[in-house]
Amino acid sequence: MRIVQVANFYAPTSGGLRVALDETGRGFGRYGHERILIVPGRTGSVEQTPSGQRVTVRGLSLPGLGNYRVLTGRRRVRRLLDARPPDVLEVSDKTSLLWLARWSRRRGVPLVLFSHERLDAILYSRVPRWFPLRAATDTVNRRLARLADEVIVTSGFSRAEFDRVGARNVRRIPLGVDLETFRPVSRASAGDRAVRLVTVTRLSREKRPERAIDCLRVLGERGTAAELTVIGDGPDGDRLRRRARGLPVTFLGHLGDRRDVAGRVASADVALFPSPAETFGLATLEALACGTPVVVPAAGAARELLGGPGSGVVSDETPAGMADAVRDLLEVPERLRRAAARAAAERYPWTDTVAALVHRYETIGSRSARR
Repeated sequence: MRIVQVANFYAPTSGGLRVALDETGRGFGRYGHERILIVPGRTGSVEQTPSGQRVTVRGLSLPGLGNYRVLTGRRRVRRLLDARPPDVLEVSDKTSLLWLARWSRRRGVPLVLFSHERLDAILYSRVPRWFPLRAATDTVNRRLARLADEVIVTSGFSRAEFDRVGARNVRRIPLGVDLETFRPVSRASAGDRAVRLVTVTRLSREKRPERAIDCLRVLGERGTAAELTVIGDGPDGDRLRRRARGLPVTFLGHLGDRRDVAGRVASADVALFPSPAETFGLATLEALACGTPVVVPAAGAARELLGGPGSGVVSDETPAGMADAVRDLLEVPERLRRAAARAAAERYPWTDTVAALVHRYETIGSRSARR
């Protein structure tokens, strides 16, 4: 079976989307299927990667997106699909689905929307308060569900926007985590050192990274010595560095070596993930796999990843509430909280994700072939 994945916002510094596409592509290959990934870039290229063939088509860079690009060469993409028609076409971006649906219907190729973002959560901080956001996103999602043969979501939070419009072709398949790369490490006793906090996130408005900085400030005001490491980059980097002046905050930018990321996260006492818009929370899951307990907001999907007591705390999303959650976690003996975090992550191996996707795509593909 040939599976073609089309995605925007795939770049060298991408986060969860890139990881998900690379891991699922590698998994499809282990099942004997061919994977082709079509993404935008600065220049066109064709590469063979461990995850299958990657075709880069020149795309447009939009203001405020950093090095992210979007596919604008629709004719080029359609020619690629015509040259090697897939058995299943997977689209990871909702804006691309609209024009690719016409191609898939004409060629009789089943189309899957892999929903990596929830529209109302992403747009909440970007539209005026008077804007009818819920009604607008419901209209879009109703149309998307009609255009796709199947919609794949990764969490209950992600599924809710499609349940709201009565979509019946939605399947929930959680993402996974690399349990070998992201694992606990031996650590020296904390002693009297400062509490080590870490956050791994894109530095952009919808991720709310400033709340991690403000949480650190509140902890200091309450007498808890702590330091924060920020891993990730984005358009709000300069603003956040100004906000952190005078605080023990280290900005590492984007780290391309995932083992380096894993080591730094595993050495932290608590990981902070303040974004209320996560439709899964892959960075949260990776922290749990490192044995690092997490603080997550009540909104979004990250709370669904928590396991037993000590694995994490759901906060009220305010800096003060996050600081309370950090102190609550520190009350749990380190051995217990790290074991609870790791156990929570072990429920999500990538092998389960890929097996579920392969089963769905084989079913969809064979159903289309019978038609």
